[in-house]
Amino acid sequence: MNFVYEKKKITGVLTVLPKKEILFDDELENYNFSKAQSMKLKLAMGYNKHRIVENNTTVSDLAVYGLNYLFETSALDKESIDALILVTQSPDYFLPATSNIIQGRLGLKEDMLCIDINQGCSGYLIGLQQAFMFLEQETVSKVVVVNADTLSKKVSKRDRNSHPLTGDAAAITIVEKNTNQSKIHASIKMDGTSAKVLHIPAGGFQLPSNAETALMKEDGAGNFRSLDNLVMQGDKVFSFVQERVPPLIEEILEKTKLQKEDIDYYLFHQPNRFMLQKLADKLGVPREKMPNNIVENFGNASGVTIPTNISFNLGDKLLDNTYKVCLSGFGIGLTWGAMIMDLGMLEFNKIIEF
Repeated sequence: MNFVYEKKKITGVLTVLPKKEILFDDELENYNFSKAQSMKLKLAMGYNKHRIVENNTTVSDLAVYGLNYLFETSALDKESIDALILVTQSPDYFLPATSNIIQGRLGLKEDMLCIDINQGCSGYLIGLQQAFMFLEQETVSKVVVVNADTLSKKVSKRDRNSHPLTGDAAAITIVEKNTNQSKIHASIKMDGTSAKVLHIPAGGFQLPSNAETALMKEDGAGNFRSLDNLVMQGDKVFSFVQERVPPLIEEILEKTKLQKEDIDYYLFHQPNRFMLQKLADKLGVPREKMPNNIVENFGNASGVTIPTNISFNLGDKLLDNTYKVCLSGFGIGLTWGAMIMDLGMLEFNKIIEF
């Protein structure tokens, strides 16, 4: 499904990372594999270190900390926020919505809209699209998109498929109206028939967590996890990304009448370095235009890897320059999407630690 938006812009991006950093080498004993096997995996996938929240830290904690930072530095006026969109798959509670929790903790005005969106790897793009639609209303001038996840709590430390790459993070993106006529093109696709390629079997109403769902069991590849933990069929995820994402990028480039070389940066979701390198090669895009260094430095925090990518790899360059970028997210759902826009002249673009 294709979308076109006009007179909208991103004016600031703040990424919030946990201070707690864990090295891949320090966790080798957790895995039921030889050191040689694990080090081979580290080299291929680009594993090095990842950021993990403390056990009592929630998504609302990360969001409140980041927004308070923006208020205190006068980068954002509390009263100017007309809508708060939270994209997460690790909410504080089943109910109420975590966006309302954030609003209440910050003392934001009542005359605003708060909404939670349950999306993962493509969630940042979906959150932006929702913000663009809110901005069509006369009463909405500024939308805060918070994309945050603390999924490390749901990943078994003895699962070599998922644990080394999993990270936690939050990103706050400010979206506003713009007098510029530049268009934003987006495309999103979904395939629920393959939804369980990435899922957590227990914990919802379909299968509530209990003593039995907490039991750790070994799979055929030597990983230990329970039904309360995330399970990822890595081979199927890899095939999905390599097969479905390139045609989507080709399609959105065709609709925008752009060539691949017209794009300054391909700022994609980052499952691991290997997958991004193969994707760049398949698309025929120079690897230096598609950064792949987020997992090795911070871990994969689902859709938050895209704004982390923006903050980490472009940083202050986006304060004084504008680039034609292609954003793309792909994974849980299964969902895959892309967005082409002009990104730049931001009021802030940085990383802070919680």
